Amino acid sequence: MPNISRWIEEATDQVASLPGIGRKTALRLVLHLIKKSPEEVTRFTQAIQNVKEHIKACQECHQLSDDAVCEVCKNPMRNQQLICVVQDFRDVLAIEQTGQFNGLYHVLGGLISPMDGVSPSDLNIATLLERVEKKNVQEVLLALNATMEGETTSFYLYRKISPFQIKISNIARGVAVGGELEYTDEVTLGRSILNRTPYEMTLNR
Repeated sequence: MPNISRWIEEATDQVASLPGIGRKTALRLVLHLIKKSPEEVTRFTQAIQNVKEHIKACQECHQLSDDAVCEVCKNPMRNQQLICVVQDFRDVLAIEQTGQFNGLYHVLGGLISPMDGVSPSDLNIATLLERVEKKNVQEVLLALNATMEGETTSFYLYRKISPFQIKISNIARGVAVGGELEYTDEVTLGRSILNRTPYEMTLNR
């Protein structure tokens, strides 16, 4: 970025380091911030700092939370016997927006992917099995992406949870193969949850 302020260049570099943001978009955002008042910029930067300092993983389900235990896990009106397993926090948001799920969540923090060096021990699987064993869980809903990694992880979890002899279900395939939950529209995702099927049925496809 020749012939430009080093402060603008440094700020652009930092914004461009965010996923999905190229340098042109980063520069446009930086120039937009320059037009803001000092008070507005301070509120913006403080909000980001607050996220970094105060957000933590829920001790129960591992989703992002303001407190040690998230609002979903603390809510007595949620179905404590149903756990929906997802890849990350973005999937929790996507499912919550459908308004079709009233159980609890368990965030794995990723998917099994030997090619990327991600093994089951790298994910929040042990705590899921502990919840299934010690809580009165009657159903585990596997709501993972319809990708090779998602299918591999679902099958692994099925093998691990089966001995507990509880219901294991899978979201209906209104979600396209290869698709990711966070990009699926609310109506399709909501119907996929309502029309979930026993996981065993997916093994016969």
